[in-house]
Order: sequence, then structure tokens, then C-alpha cells
Amino acid sequence: MEIYLLRHGIAEDAPSGKKDADRALTAEGKKKLRAVLKRAKAAGAAPGLILTSPYVRARQTAEMAKAVLAPAALIAETRALTPMARPDEAWDEIRIYGDRVQVLCSSHEPLCGALAGYLLRSAALEIDFKKGALIRIDVESAAPRPRGVLKWMLCPKLS
Repeated sequence: MEIYLLRHGIAEDAPSGKKDADRALTAEGKKKLRAVLKRAKAAGAAPGLILTSPYVRARQTAEMAKAVLAPAALIAETRALTPMARPDEAWDEIRIYGDRVQVLCSSHEPLCGALAGYLLRSAALEIDFKKGALIRIDVESAAPRPRGVLKWMLCPKLS
């Protein structure tokens, strides 16, 4: 299974009284994210399923990924991809869809970096997971404990 971890794009600052979960992507965030997604498409990313945090910015990121990478993809929201979720909870959600060839997860920090380390069996791994960055990790099976291989990472400044 190819797992794509996508951190949401640049989002607006939270004005006082507005919940963090309601922050939307900025125009700049959308522009940079689109560039990363186009590069990922050229590399063969075409997920049939996109899992997303229910936060507005992650949902918008998931919708952009669908539009650019795979218009026929299904989008499903899950609390297992919220910022403070645990990597093992996120993996349990992903492995439900173990029959899928490609699954994209639209999420946040610190979960994106922690989940990448978990999938790669290196919890101490530190990744500078920028907003709009995308990592591809391949896992051989949807076993209870993943054994992933890092294939590539795209950052907005590289696309």
C-alpha cells in the first residue's frame, strides 16, 4: 500500500473567538499546495481514498488533492487525523482500507511527523514537515504494526 501523508496548506491566523478547527486555507496556501500536488501527480500519486481530519483547512486540502490527483477518489473524515491524535490510532484507521493501493491522509502537525516515524518504525525520527508537504511511504501489508519504506518527500519550495 502506498500511503501519502499530506500536511494541510498555509491557513489563516485564528482571530480571537474563532476555533482553531475553523481556520481556512489562504490564497498563498492554496497556490503552494497546488504546485506540490501537480508534482505528486507527475510522480504517479492517484489515491482512490483520501482520509482527512475534520478541521476546515485539512478538509480543503483533501478536496484540492482530490481535484488534482484523483477526481474519482472518495473522501472520508476521521478524528484519527486531528493534530493531537496518536499515530497508532491513525494507523488503525488507515489499515481498515488495507485493500487500497494508494491512500492519502490530509492532516496536521504534530501528527504528520509522528505518523511518518511510526510507519517507518522510528518513533524518534524528526521530520521538518512543512505546511503543504507530502510524503510517500510504502507499507507491505496492513499488519497491526507497519513496516514502511520512505519513497519520497515533496516540500512547497521544491515543487
